[in-house]
Amino acid sequence: MSSGNTDESLPLLSAPADGVPDVVDTPAGLDEAARTLAAGTGSVAVDAERASGYRYGQRAFLVQLKREGSGTILIDPEPFADLGPVDDVLRGTEWVLHASTQDLPCLSDLDMRPDALFDTEVAARFLGFERFGLAAVVGETVGVRLAKEHSAVDWSTRPLPESWLAYAALDVEVLLDVADDLDARLHAAGRAEFAQQEFEHLLDFTPTVHDEPWRRLNGLGSLKVPRQLARARELWTSRENIARDGDVAPSRILRDREIVALASARVRTADDVFRTLGTGRLTRRHARRWTDALMRADSLPEPELPRRLRSPGSGRRLDRSLVKERTDALKAGMRELSDTTGIPHDLLLQPALVRSAAALPEPGDREALAEFLVDAGARQWQRELSLPVLVDAARSVKG
Repeated sequence: MSSGNTDESLPLLSAPADGVPDVVDTPAGLDEAARTLAAGTGSVAVDAERASGYRYGQRAFLVQLKREGSGTILIDPEPFADLGPVDDVLRGTEWVLHASTQDLPCLSDLDMRPDALFDTEVAARFLGFERFGLAAVVGETVGVRLAKEHSAVDWSTRPLPESWLAYAALDVEVLLDVADDLDARLHAAGRAEFAQQEFEHLLDFTPTVHDEPWRRLNGLGSLKVPRQLARARELWTSRENIARDGDVAPSRILRDREIVALASARVRTADDVFRTLGTGRLTRRHARRWTDALMRADSLPEPELPRRLRSPGSGRRLDRSLVKERTDALKAGMRELSDTTGIPHDLLLQPALVRSAAALPEPGDREALAEFLVDAGARQWQRELSLPVLVDAARSVKG
């Protein structure tokens, strides 16, 4: 998971200090790994490698762990229904992850869920690091460079090459030292409590589930009429079924921009598909499936066609110029707060919450705004810092 630029003059950490361990891929090996972790002490560094862009979904194809007294452990999750034995021995242990929202969902799918965590990316952002990819944070804290040449490989490959495993092991090699350094800096900066509230909030993180995921197609906004939207929806659904059945990333079957192109083109036959997209990697069998999907969409009666979504709040009359003026004022206030504190504005408060606050009937009403922020899930530290700024900014706008 190494990412982010770092100082090329730093010494290169190209291999784990204790070498690359054998990959755990048997029940006996998993039980032994659990015993080894149980014998260790302190926090555990955790990372996972996925095959994004190659396989369907976001499941983990390698899990890396390191704990004092346990060394580094690499686990192939594919042979196992879950990694419950490992999770059991880590109950009550703090997990150290970098960019935890990337890994928590796939670890949860393996029945691995932390009771406490420390996110080194979040900590680095609280401290105002300009770059907060793992490689950059490692360089800034412990002063080494991580080898990063295998960051985009297909982790579903079996067997995994030794060089890939070394790369994966490095992601947890110094992560505990990084966390110790960042923790000391957070306390020195008076932000340890802020960070702790964020870490506790992350324990409940789950990816957003969209009611109509096909609407997240890139370029969908260029489709203006319901019939085109229906065509895009049908193509997306067909692509999703093929990808799931073949365990292939959807983008390797049909790209979003190709769905949008087909949805707006005149297509009656497989040849029309080829004329629209070109031959390239497109098979005739799939071209026929796209044609069939388009025909199904074209046969739908008008009442069953999807409609363009209205923007939030469009069902009631708003003074749009007033809301815009409020939004600009609230954003400016949060930018100033960010400059003053050194905390990124989107960490201080999610931009979507700032925009929603501007559309409240009375955003200058402190109690109403505080209630809104609580209901929206803003943490206590976020409310303490942002509430006075937002109230003052809202009251500065006449209307």
